[in-house]
Amino acid sequence: MADSMDDVAKQARQGSVAAIIQLMNEKLADSGVRTRAMVAEGVLQILCEAATAEQLEQSALVKRIQEILEALAPRNIRRVNINSRIVREQQLLWLEEINRDPENQLLWSERIILNKPNLWQQLVEDLKNYQPSKKQPSLPKPASYIRENRQFWRGIFGGASISLIALVLAWTLYGRLSSKSNSQKPSLSSGSSSPSLTTSPTAVVAPSSDPFADAVRLAQQASIAGRNAKNSAQWLDIAAKWQRASDLMANVPPSDSHYKTAQNRIGVYRQNSDTAQKEAQNKRQN
Repeated sequence: MADSMDDVAKQARQGSVAAIIQLMNEKLADSGVRTRAMVAEGVLQILCEAATAEQLEQSALVKRIQEILEALAPRNIRRVNINSRIVREQQLLWLEEINRDPENQLLWSERIILNKPNLWQQLVEDLKNYQPSKKQPSLPKPASYIRENRQFWRGIFGGASISLIALVLAWTLYGRLSSKSNSQKPSLSSGSSSPSLTTSPTAVVAPSSDPFADAVRLAQQASIAGRNAKNSAQWLDIAAKWQRASDLMANVPPSDSHYKTAQNRIGVYRQNSDTAQKEAQNKRQN
């Protein structure tokens, strides 16, 4: 568990918004405050929600969030805008909503600038980030894996050999036809066409080795795209991204340290997909 938290902290220091949200929610859990965030125009936009206004007392909450972020010192993030409101139903485009009507959407909003860590702190953090991870004893690979690996490489070499033979035969045949054509000197009509040789390599798509990271990356893309979507087709594409992110979260194995988080995100991403589909349907009707 400690290794998992260290990994999340490293991602947060590198500027991962998903990791920053996870750490802030854990540190603010005792106060009943939940956060959401995204980067817009170089500013980290944070939305704080709680059941009562007392839990969102401005001076205390701003101070605590600033301490958390300055302790993390995320790269390329210095300007932060903290927004607060009473918790409400999940909104896909929450930033657009509060920008459109901040007086009715928010209790308060405050812009802060994070202090830069000194050079010594940066050096220490860089050394920590580049420390080699603890090596775990490697498990013996099962016989089925070795057999499948051998079959894979045999297929690669076999396919390459067949392609090479076919290429040689094609060029040989083409050379013979060209020699015969030159010896007979036939006149070419305007509708004739010279033989062409085309090859179509087969693209091999490797399965994802980290479905959790891929799902988070896809969810961020869908969230950003949702701010600019204007027509039904764009909303359908966003809905597909959210659904794919949900499917990827469902593929996170129980042995993964992010399994519990992934199980929670499955439903959230699916709900976002449904919301995007409704937006697409509204755009079609309009």
